[in-house]
Amino acid sequence: MVRVEDAVVARLEKFGHKFEVLVEPNLAMQVKQGKTAVIADLVAIERVFKDSRIGDEQSPETLKKSFNTDDFAQIVYKIIRDGEVHLTTEQRRALLERRRLEVINFISRNSINPQTKAPHPPQRIENAMEQAKVHVDAFKSAEEQVNEIVKAIRRIIPISVEKVDFAVKIPAQYAGRASAIIHKFELKKEEWMNDGSLAAEFLLPAGAQQDLLNELNSATHGEVIVKILGSRE
Repeated sequence: MVRVEDAVVARLEKFGHKFEVLVEPNLAMQVKQGKTAVIADLVAIERVFKDSRIGDEQSPETLKKSFNTDDFAQIVYKIIRDGEVHLTTEQRRALLERRRLEVINFISRNSINPQTKAPHPPQRIENAMEQAKVHVDAFKSAEEQVNEIVKAIRRIIPISVEKVDFAVKIPAQYAGRASAIIHKFELKKEEWMNDGSLAAEFLLPAGAQQDLLNELNSATHGEVIVKILGSRE
């Protein structure tokens, strides 16, 4: 459970009532983006307040009427997702920097230079974003912002967001270890052969091709058979 002095206020006004909970800021922002969190880790005090500064609690009747439930976790999620999380300036700055790095790494991993078919390194993406004066939204996930950001930096560098359709065949003695690697991606087909070898087809971000090949070659001592079936945006 987060300490009270480290918590921030999540506040929602509804039907003329104020609802406040004291929450851990990083977990609260994850919840605001649709993820879940362990309530014991998320809140400092398992109470809903009218005014958290003076410890004035909301009545159970008002909570039930306003949220159609008396389940504390559901109420907390509703307050965070529909209301505001009041971060400090330092917390906002740290959150923005984390999101900026997430966006850069996401684009680098999921895009290529269509002219060379090679991925763009993160530094090149970062430089292009700065030149294009891209604004990163700290309160949106990287995935939600990628399309608009790629459009903006396409004026600076040639870039295409693609997935590659891969087919692999892995000898039996390495199939178990390699299976764990390919299951990290978007598996389309998997077939275990009579001899114990594994044949699979899957999609992966274009920028992740070399990392995948390195990982598979390491796991199979170079005995993996790889075929690129195509690519798609």
